[in-house]
Amino acid sequence: MTEHELPSRPTIAQVAEYLNVDPKTVRRYLSSGRLRGWRTGPRLIRIDRESVLRLGQPVGGVR
Repeated sequence: MTEHELPSRPTIAQVAEYLNVDPKTVRRYLSSGRLRGWRTGPRLIRIDRESVLRLGQPVGGVR
């Protein structure tokens, strides 16, 4: 899945596919605050697209 295919409010499964990680990892990222999300129903969680894109950006100057 490319950045352009990622919906504005993706599900855990869509984010896991985009980041190439397990859905449990996405849940951990939500719990730790690395990703922003909200519950839209008793079992449905939607994630902020911008927080997913920021997670994939390089930080700092590694030498």
